Amino acid sequence: MLIQIHPENPQPRLIKQVVECLLDGGIIAYPTDTVYGLGCDIFKPKAIEKICRIKGVDPSKSQLSFICRDLSNLSDYTKSIDTPLYRVLKYYLPGPFTFILPASKQVPKILQSKKSTIGLRVPDNEICRNILDSLGHPILSTSLPGDMVEDYTDPEIIQEKMGQMVDFIIDGGIGGMVPSTIVDCTTAEWNVVRQGLGVWEEN
Repeated sequence: MLIQIHPENPQPRLIKQVVECLLDGGIIAYPTDTVYGLGCDIFKPKAIEKICRIKGVDPSKSQLSFICRDLSNLSDYTKSIDTPLYRVLKYYLPGPFTFILPASKQVPKILQSKKSTIGLRVPDNEICRNILDSLGHPILSTSLPGDMVEDYTDPEIIQEKMGQMVDFIIDGGIGGMVPSTIVDCTTAEWNVVRQGLGVWEEN
């Protein structure tokens, strides 16, 4: 179902519908500060598996990311975050970055890579913020399937292509075409593994 949510002043009634869907194990397509993504509650393994089937990936081999409201729960989902790294995260987030970090034991196994890492996002997007505020914990963040990024900037086209696969498609306006910049922070030398919308300054 396609629902229109105001990008700057999200309607609480509609946010509540989306959150109830997520808590029931539903899947959403939603806007971020970069491209539209697929998401579900990170504590619903069957929903995560369904997203992996939609994308045609193996959950145990795919580096899946999730989005947080802010950095307040960082210690819940990561470990070994020292002061210099925290300062970097605080500087760049919220923003168009995904940071690969060491995963804590609280992260569902299905979301951890074999190296026990996670991809963490804090999008600069009001719809995301409102969903996360109401839900109270992170949601999965992964790109929509296929290579035709331009097909996934318009929520109505997403509805045509994916309406039968997901529960809600959130129309928050036209989305971007450039994904987040991925920065690996699991070693002493932090490095960009995918250049995207975010501009990384050497630290």
